[in-house]
Amino acid sequence: MLTPEELAEIEAEFTHYPQKRAACVEALKAVQRRCGWVSDESLSDLADFMEMTTDELDSIATFYNLIFRKPVGRHVILVCTSVSCWVMGYEQILDHMRERLGIGLGETTADGRFTLLPNVCLGACDLAPAVMIDEDLHGNLDTHKIEEILAKYE
Repeated sequence: MLTPEELAEIEAEFTHYPQKRAACVEALKAVQRRCGWVSDESLSDLADFMEMTTDELDSIATFYNLIFRKPVGRHVILVCTSVSCWVMGYEQILDHMRERLGIGLGETTADGRFTLLPNVCLGACDLAPAVMIDEDLHGNLDTHKIEEILAKYE
């Protein structure tokens, strides 16, 4: 069930778009802010509210890589896998994080703290290799910097 706060936030978005359904990405983000992901039940409720079918809304939710359709950790780490980050050694950074966190790509740590995901491009080629944790961009990385950064989120 959508909360009154979510409904108010979504309705405020309607003023920026010619049709309700055009605000669907913002609506999905509003629902995701509450518990970190969009459940099947929330998706169905939201689709009804947006006057869309559940399949239509799910196709949008699964297209955008920052809408999560299954539970994720409290902190989501996006590892940039662009050509620039590859050239600058993102694989070494990724290997270090896999070992340090004990998880692979697409997995969440046992304590629910971190989820590690690939991202095709973070748009930070000048900072390669780069990762984004939650809303924070971190660049020019090496294994020592990764340790300092991860400590901030523990």
